[in-house]
Amino acid sequence: MRLCVLALAALLAACAAQAQTPAPVEHITPPGWERARDDYHYTPAVRAGDFVFVSGVPAGRAPGEESDDPGYDRAFHAIAGLLAAAGADWSDVVEMTTYHTDLPSQFAAFSAVKDRYVSAPYPAWTAIDIDRLLPDGASVEIRVTAYAPRD
Repeated sequence: MRLCVLALAALLAACAAQAQTPAPVEHITPPGWERARDDYHYTPAVRAGDFVFVSGVPAGRAPGEESDDPGYDRAFHAIAGLLAAAGADWSDVVEMTTYHTDLPSQFAAFSAVKDRYVSAPYPAWTAIDIDRLLPDGASVEIRVTAYAPRD
């Protein structure tokens, strides 16, 4: 019995020590994203332990585009690249927040593009209608959180 109590005490002490050790934080700025860090002073993605936080990625029409779809696709593709740089992918996304400058008119097209990247089981999603985004001309901004434990 005494041996069991000592073993349990040692196990609890080890768990307590591990719980007090903060998870390492990795700031991820892949090639092509340096302007976010250097000019705007934010990190495009941060890995904190088993979680990956991707900063908002704007979507908008490029000159000559007649629909929002290509801009949405570019944003989702960019997020896929940020997730990959952090060791995650769209299947690891557990939460998504989107900001829309005209949610009622954007929702159907946005959802159709989103469904090419996000599949069941779906992440939690909050869509918010706002009046303006940075940069000017952006109509949607997408941010995600992924749960991606390292092996």
